[in-house]
Parts: sequence; C-alpha cells; structure tokens
Amino acid sequence: MVPGKLEGKAALITGAAAGLGEGIAEVYAKYGAKICMVDLSPDVEKTAERIRGMYPEAEIIAVVANVADKQQMIDAAAKTKEAFGSVDVACCNAGVCRLAPFEQMPDEMRDFHIDVNIKGVWNTCQAVIPYMLEEGKGAIAIASSVTGDIVADAGEAAYAMTKAALVGLTKCLAVEYADRHIRVNCSQLGYARTPMVEKMAVESNPEDPESAINDIAVGVPMKRLAKPTEVGELFAFLGSDESSYLTGSQVVIDGGSTLPETMSIGTN
Repeated sequence: MVPGKLEGKAALITGAAAGLGEGIAEVYAKYGAKICMVDLSPDVEKTAERIRGMYPEAEIIAVVANVADKQQMIDAAAKTKEAFGSVDVACCNAGVCRLAPFEQMPDEMRDFHIDVNIKGVWNTCQAVIPYMLEEGKGAIAIASSVTGDIVADAGEAAYAMTKAALVGLTKCLAVEYADRHIRVNCSQLGYARTPMVEKMAVESNPEDPESAINDIAVGVPMKRLAKPTEVGELFAFLGSDESSYLTGSQVVIDGGSTLPETMSIGTN
C-alpha cells in the first residue's frame, strides 16, 4: 500500500461495483483509506476482492444497498461506523443515465433519474452527516457533471436536470455545514470510459456504438476519455486534508471538452 493523504480516514463510496466508483475505490485504497464500497449490484463484493488483491493491507467492506432507499443508506453508514469507528468521507458517485427524446420520455424514466441521481445523493448525505457532526469534521464529494450545468446533448433531459440539481445541493450543504467543519464539493465530469457511457453509446448508435465513443474523443482537446482512476484522484483530493479550504466548489474534469467554441475554426 502507498502511505498517503487518506490514511486513517474511513470513506463510504457509492456506485462502487464498476466504472467511476470502482476507480474511486481503487485510488482510495492506494492512499490508505478504509473503505465501505456500496452498490446495488452484488458484484460489489467481487470488485472489493479485486482491490484487496491490489492492496492487501487495505481495510475494505462491501455493502449491497440501493442509494434510492434512505434506510438502506442509513444502514450502510452505520456499518461503516461499526467497521472503522468513523465516517470521515462520503463519495456520492452512484448515478444513472438513460437517453430518450423529451416528448417520448416516460415518467418512469424521469423518476428513475430523480430517485438515483438526486434522492440517492440526498439519502447518502443524510446518512453520513450525523457521524461527521459527531467527529466535528468531514468531507463529501458529489459526482455532478458538465451535463446540465454547462452543456447538454439531445435526449439527456432527465440526466441533465438531475445532475444540475446536485450543484445546487452542493452549494447549500457547503454553506450549511461550513462552520461545523464539513466540506462539500462536486466534480463535473465530461466523459470517462465506463459501463454507463458504453450503454449510452449503444443507445446513441446501436449499429456501431464504438464509433459513438470515438466521436466523443474527437471533440475532447486531449483526444481521449478519462480513466476512472483519474476521476478517483480528484475524489481523493476532495476527500483529503489537501483540500481543507475548498468547499462549495465545482471542479470540472473533462479533458478540456467544454473549452472549444467551435470544432471547425482556429489554427490547429
């Protein structure tokens, strides 16, 4: 294990079975955090076992829970406290994205986004903050997105709405708990190579989803998608004391994708 900035901290990470959550958990283990990996999928235990194999000294528990169910998140936070003695960091990463034309999007799809993306973060924060108040400190990192708050694509109405809402929640919680030493920040990711993005690519281009992913990279100045562990490094910074004077911030991590004014004008 690499001794590091998260040593001694207990972190609850949602959506940890795959994709960004897996990358976050891997980086947290690298920096010495004690981790509760939470996911709706039972595969979270397999992912935890893989990370234990990488970092044998890491203290990791896996909990199968639905972020949309408040009691299940209260129970997950309690298990974190029981296992490690504290809940110092929460990485509210679990999220979903389904594409559909707005006029055809069923209420069930809209509500699915609200339940996971908004209520899931709300429930996670309400579950962990009481323990942080007991400790007199804590850090929460919320996975928002560039989508909704900065940019959007057709068919993303539910996703964009819910991810933009998380920016407002971040700012409010940051103000509300600042004098009690709980910091709340959010990431605004562009695209990373994750199962969710691969599913979106299938929805966008069923005949050739890989071309949809390649076309994303074309529009990114760095010409690639993020690796989940690169996002994990940002979450590690937001959860560590290195970011001790940072709260209420929106940190864009998108390879520069929101910077170009056009794709056709310029000297390059």
